[in-house]
Amino acid sequence: MVLTESIDGVLPRETIEPSSAEDVAATLASAAKQRSSVVIRGGGTKIGWGRTPASVDIVLSTKRLTALVAHEHADLTATVQAGARLDEVNRVLGRHGQWLPVESAFDETTIGGAIATNDSGPLRHRYGTPRDLLIGIRLALTDGRLIKAGGNVVKNVAGYDLGKLISGSHGSLAAIVSATFKLSPQPGASSTLVATFEGADALIASLAAITSSQLEASAIEVRAVSSAASGFSGTSRGYGLLLKFESTPVALNAHVRQARALAGGATCEVVAAQSEADLWRAHLRSPWQSPGMIVKFAWMPASLGAVLALVDDLRASVTGIELTGRAAIGSGLLRVDADPRVQRNVVERLRSRTDVFRHVVVLRADAAVKQQLDVWGPLGDAGALGASVKHALDPHGILNAGRGPV
Repeated sequence: MVLTESIDGVLPRETIEPSSAEDVAATLASAAKQRSSVVIRGGGTKIGWGRTPASVDIVLSTKRLTALVAHEHADLTATVQAGARLDEVNRVLGRHGQWLPVESAFDETTIGGAIATNDSGPLRHRYGTPRDLLIGIRLALTDGRLIKAGGNVVKNVAGYDLGKLISGSHGSLAAIVSATFKLSPQPGASSTLVATFEGADALIASLAAITSSQLEASAIEVRAVSSAASGFSGTSRGYGLLLKFESTPVALNAHVRQARALAGGATCEVVAAQSEADLWRAHLRSPWQSPGMIVKFAWMPASLGAVLALVDDLRASVTGIELTGRAAIGSGLLRVDADPRVQRNVVERLRSRTDVFRHVVVLRADAAVKQQLDVWGPLGDAGALGASVKHALDPHGILNAGRGPV
């Protein structure tokens, strides 16, 4: 039993750190018997995501579950315990020229946390999310059982839907104890084209030309900021398009030249080697290193113009606005640094535009904002379905202390 930090100002009664999958299952069974609420903690990087809990009895930490259980080099698969850090797993896999292409803005992100939140970064454009890379999962249920779904090789994916179900459930359905992923070879080389546009229309036209060409980028990111202090090269009120290519050195040069030609009217810069790694690291972390509410939302790629129009409108009155997103997929983060009333109004405005925005979720916000709105927003029919699944897997409702999403 150890001390832990508070969750949105609520201090848990105790923290338990099981050392095995069996211990995790036993802890959950005991908590269910006593009707004690449980929040599962990995690296703690997203512990503030979700509703503010009324109380928390137990924080179940996975910090002692860190083993790389198996790495099948020839099959390009690996099985890892939930508490292992993503960066450390990739460091080990890298010795064999392989990696798990999941990105995080946080150094302490764990395998279990990445699955539970289904969090991803710019490379989602090519590789997908943790849900897409998961081929097997082992879970501890609140009745004390350990169950397994999926397999250890890519072609053996019986029960894979359970892994999809758990991905993005935020620890509300079961505790992840280990997972098996399909891996990718590390890319031979990469380069990034940074194109800065004065207006949104020029960016959208260039993006359409690039995505309709034969170019295959690994990441296509859109960026809009209202402050030059954001660290993005370009005008303080411009729009940025970041294109990452992974291939052989000869092919990279051809890809970058073609992309540059299609980015008509933009100010372009090509970044490679360590400067490229630094650029993407800063891009991924930028919203989280600045103050303000952070909202995650989705849109149809064809609606990017409407998204940028809203951002431009907000930038006219709010100084702390920052958009980063997957331009060709339609998913991103909006940071709003303003008073709670303005932040609430922005969320309500996004949710009211159902013709453009989907799945508007508040990831980070002060207590004053969380008290005024539901961070998850309306769930519709998915809410009723989620409640049914929650009742089947967690009948006493002990997991995640009412923080959601189910």
